[in-house]
Amino acid sequence: MKRVAILLLIVYAAANAAYAKVDLVTLPSRDTVQLTIYNSADMTLVRESRALTLKNGANALQFSWENTLIDPTSLEMLPKANADKIDVAELVYPARVRNLGLWNINSGVSGKVPVEITYLTSGLSWRAFYMGTLTQDEKTMRLQGYVVVTNNSGEDYENAQTRLIVGKVHILDEIAELARREYPYGRPGEGVEIEMRERGLVEQENLMGKVVKLNVLFDADIMDKPKEIIKEGLSEYFLYTIEGTETIPNGWSKRLQSFDVEAVPVVNLYKYEEERYGPSVLRFLSFKNDKEHKLGETPIPGGMLKVYRSAGQQGNLSYTGQSEFKYIPVDEDVELSLGAIADIVVEPKLMDYKTENYRLDSRGNVSGWDEIRTFKVEVRNTRDIDVKVEIKRNFPTQYWDIKNNGDFGAYDKVDLSTVKFTLDLKPRSAGMFEYVLRTYHGIREADWRKPSR
Repeated sequence: MKRVAILLLIVYAAANAAYAKVDLVTLPSRDTVQLTIYNSADMTLVRESRALTLKNGANALQFSWENTLIDPTSLEMLPKANADKIDVAELVYPARVRNLGLWNINSGVSGKVPVEITYLTSGLSWRAFYMGTLTQDEKTMRLQGYVVVTNNSGEDYENAQTRLIVGKVHILDEIAELARREYPYGRPGEGVEIEMRERGLVEQENLMGKVVKLNVLFDADIMDKPKEIIKEGLSEYFLYTIEGTETIPNGWSKRLQSFDVEAVPVVNLYKYEEERYGPSVLRFLSFKNDKEHKLGETPIPGGMLKVYRSAGQQGNLSYTGQSEFKYIPVDEDVELSLGAIADIVVEPKLMDYKTENYRLDSRGNVSGWDEIRTFKVEVRNTRDIDVKVEIKRNFPTQYWDIKNNGDFGAYDKVDLSTVKFTLDLKPRSAGMFEYVLRTYHGIREADWRKPSR
């Protein structure tokens, strides 16, 4: 098992001696460790609590980050007791020695002293993914959220409190590049103590907004009872704190459940727009991240949603589709494309085409005319539930008139050259409508603009 090697060098003056005696002591294991993992940058803030055994006077602490992705320029140590008697004087990096730093500590007390060591590391990451299970009528959906934490930092973290940050953070240097430098500041012999807060890389501590608790559950063979994720609103981010502690060895990934919400109201909409989607019908699933939809306490991190449908009384599931989405703020609607389907069919057909109302210029050339197209659109629902189908028709010009008839006579104007027909179809049924499109060209566009046309 890999560990960050931290050695305590106790230096004290021997009585009536002309030299200093150095004792090499291995530092005890971490008492606690906390990981704050950002998902928008390859960066994790690590906070370790350890008990140092100090002697009265000068002490030296050796810190090595060999085979890890720790940023040595971010190292910081703070005493958690007797702070007025302990001075962490400096952190130096010995010349021509790689992956090694030396803290010089002046102590006015002797014995064990708790300290907090903080640093930034790379190689820890997390991602979100979701599972949606539609009821048989597809009016509501059980929505389950998960996160996967992956550790490729070179360091094992045992019994770590794990926190996840949602939101963008801006950094000037990549942590992994800083960790791989031969010398922390680019050349040997230069020792500089860096305050993390001056770098602007430490998370904001002023909490804003409410704290809500949702159940979180590890794999059944690991955990006996549900855990909690505590979600807190920061000024620019959202902080997800996982209940308890987790052991995340280097090279491992761990999955945990972030929320589980039953009966989220959803709308299924089937869209046809040949110029955009081709000849297929696409299925869309929409809901809103608000209280009315049993959500809305916090933003939903972006990820992949896989959707299934309950099938039969045995609890079987049938796969419906999947969609990747970005971060969903509170009170925002989301519409997810689940891809093309075959059980809703839309077939538009051009039934007739002609031209008329020619206009000639002074030379006898055609300078204006009308084009008349007659379309028939057939729609079939082969599913066993009611469906809503949205059909958009795009025209080659913004100068047009339309007359339509059939089962579905109404349409909505979307923009200057697009209209939308919305059809509600019963299970295993079909519908049809026709429309006659007249478009105006050349100087006939001026006639279209006239109020009396």
